[in-house]
Amino acid sequence: MSPARATRLYTVLLDCGDTIVDEGTEVKDDRGATLCADLIPGADRMVRGLVERGYRIALVADGYADTFKNALSQHDLYHLFSARAISEEVGMSKPDPRMFLAALDALDISPEEYRRVVMVGNNLERDIKGANGLGLVSVFLRWSDRRSKVPADPGEVPDFTIDLPEDLLDLMDRLETGAN
Repeated sequence: MSPARATRLYTVLLDCGDTIVDEGTEVKDDRGATLCADLIPGADRMVRGLVERGYRIALVADGYADTFKNALSQHDLYHLFSARAISEEVGMSKPDPRMFLAALDALDISPEEYRRVVMVGNNLERDIKGANGLGLVSVFLRWSDRRSKVPADPGEVPDFTIDLPEDLLDLMDRLETGAN
């Protein structure tokens, strides 16, 4: 195996609300599950671009399972995820490590390889703190104003911050070449 291949990042874990789907556009049913929603501008290109580049992507999201199936299927993205860890099915919410471990285990990623996994989310307390706790590469998407953009403690400080979903593709290129 070549040195460049040995350090290749394996997987990108993605949150959904305000990371892929614009939470402000969600139409919900009586129990609060999302029926449909718009995507954040560029989110479809981000998801498809990751898959086209050979990354396995996994969904790590809090909410009802049908929320993600509905919203992502509407935009023909749901089938692109190699694994899904959804709080309704896992039985807990982020930042509980079991949420992330459910996705990592489903993808057969060992703890020694966690530093080669990127977690992208919009919530410092849930997404970034949870990723940091396991030693994943944490990426904060600060697109929305619905969540705090200021870390409350050192565990919430992301490794990287991006402004738009598509910025992740350039970041991944930089990470792969070692040009942070």
